Amino acid sequence: MQQRDYYEVLNVSRTAGEDEIKRAYRKLAMQYHPDRNPGNAEAEQKFKEAAEAYDVLRDPDKRVRYDRFGHAGVQGGAGGFGSAEDIFSHFSDIFGDFFGFSSSARGPRAMAGADLRYNLTISFEQAARGDEISLNLPKRAVCKDCNGSGAAGDSKTEACRRCNGTGQMRRSQGFFQIAMPCSACGGTGRIITRPCPRCKGEGVVAEVRDLLVRVPAGVDTGTRLRVRGEGEPGVYGGPPGDLYVVLTVEPDKRFQRDGQNLLFTQEISFVQAALGHKTDVPGLDGPLTLEIPKGVQSGALLRLAGEGLPYPGRNRRGDLLVEVRVLTPTGLSEKQVELLREFEKAGEEKPLEKVKRAAKKIKKAMGID
Repeated sequence: MQQRDYYEVLNVSRTAGEDEIKRAYRKLAMQYHPDRNPGNAEAEQKFKEAAEAYDVLRDPDKRVRYDRFGHAGVQGGAGGFGSAEDIFSHFSDIFGDFFGFSSSARGPRAMAGADLRYNLTISFEQAARGDEISLNLPKRAVCKDCNGSGAAGDSKTEACRRCNGTGQMRRSQGFFQIAMPCSACGGTGRIITRPCPRCKGEGVVAEVRDLLVRVPAGVDTGTRLRVRGEGEPGVYGGPPGDLYVVLTVEPDKRFQRDGQNLLFTQEISFVQAALGHKTDVPGLDGPLTLEIPKGVQSGALLRLAGEGLPYPGRNRRGDLLVEVRVLTPTGLSEKQVELLREFEKAGEEKPLEKVKRAAKKIKKAMGID
């Protein structure tokens, strides 16, 4: 029987890229998989044919030889799949990618360690100025006695007999197979003859790590600080996870916070509001002088630009907003009451009456009737 062109089998062009070839093979493998076509010899033949074509075209060296010499260039390097099980074993990595399961026969994959979260409460002053804080972080770490292998120094590891060292056991599910971690070796593919006394064969130990974390100035509640590599150790040689320090900032007794702006309430008297006033208000770096204009109304906001909180990582600060609150006097003396009534009366006097009264005073001073 004459062999078909591999590009024709996968229905791709001769310039198709690796991803396109992979997708084409996936489509055919799903369509003609024996579990979907039980007892169908034609479907099984097409399944094998697609696998043979993919085996050549996915390999750069085989593909070059095939493009130059045709099937003769890859004789002995393609085909030979006796059954669907052989195909699945040969392409276990790609079937794992397709169906979301790891089905590799090369043993367990290296995996990154889990991330850790640490909740940290800091004062308003620490948030405003920044700080370096020492943490005592309970975590798991790679056992130093066995370097994470789980085996004692002079012991050996043997291939797991149950999974033949693959770390996985296959089982059929529907029209495809999935691989599950071997329960005998925990997915490692190896059996430890004598476990490490310190970690009991787990390769990791519990410890408390002293860690210095830098808190930048201007942070707020909910800020997450990422410390790379300080999470749980990786599995099977994978990198460690990260540590996320989540901040809670305690409130301040003087200021209310609105982002990077601060709000402060300053109480003044009725007279100070009417005549204007100069006073000191608290700031992050010490007392600040505030000019209160004449006739200011209660509830007015006066801005001191650049006297708020820093923006983390930027050479910029928010503002200090001072809310003026005019106090109403209480417990007045008779003299104060009399003066206020005269003040009120003067405010109610009509302009014409003011002129007549002033003219009368002038005439009297000049002796004119």
